[in-house]
Amino acid sequence: MPARIGVTTSYEDETQCLDRRYVTAVERAGGLPIPLPMLETDALYRDLVDSLDGLVVIGGPAVTEGLVGTVPDDLGTLGTVRAASDRKWMERAWAADLPILGICYGMQRLNALAGGTIYGDVEREHEGAQTHSQKRGATTHPVQIQSARLRELLGTGTVRVNTRHLQAIADVGTGFSVAATAPDGVIEAIEHESGRILGVQFHPERMGDAMQPLFRWLVSEATHSTTAPT
Repeated sequence: MPARIGVTTSYEDETQCLDRRYVTAVERAGGLPIPLPMLETDALYRDLVDSLDGLVVIGGPAVTEGLVGTVPDDLGTLGTVRAASDRKWMERAWAADLPILGICYGMQRLNALAGGTIYGDVEREHEGAQTHSQKRGATTHPVQIQSARLRELLGTGTVRVNTRHLQAIADVGTGFSVAATAPDGVIEAIEHESGRILGVQFHPERMGDAMQPLFRWLVSEATHSTTAPT
């Protein structure tokens, strides 16, 4: 059985949906992607996490936990259903020591869970920030990798990534450290001291082979968890 990787979903108008590129990235890395439902019963969250080996927290709308400044009008709001569901998946996966990959919103929510803060609009609130949103005309930008682990995974100290966020981390939460930054100093990746949680501000599922190492890391960590002696 391949490592079972839970993948959170988007939610709008009573409909859950999932960009297939997240699924494909996990599958190509050797994992079994499992889209996660938004449940009403807390015990079922626990039961389903017990059947998983890893978690991907996908991109999404505005994060308001630990908010610094004001969320801009051109960023969608996070509804209570998804907010609560994602938090339960993250809390339970974290408590179970599952490896977690947080993508964009996913990284921001994980950081908030650890007490970190977030700019409502990084372009307006981070001194010297460049445009980081495709909505506002940005395309791609370089990222300087500071983490030895991330450099090893990607095989380089500098990568070019897509630019798809209006918010960004202001201060990292307890246990996290900065793993990569943009030239303007905006945080582009974080990692947890446990070695089990990695967050990136960009969207690796949209970048093909160049970012598959991130998903392979997740599946490898998850596979190690499933085969470790008890």
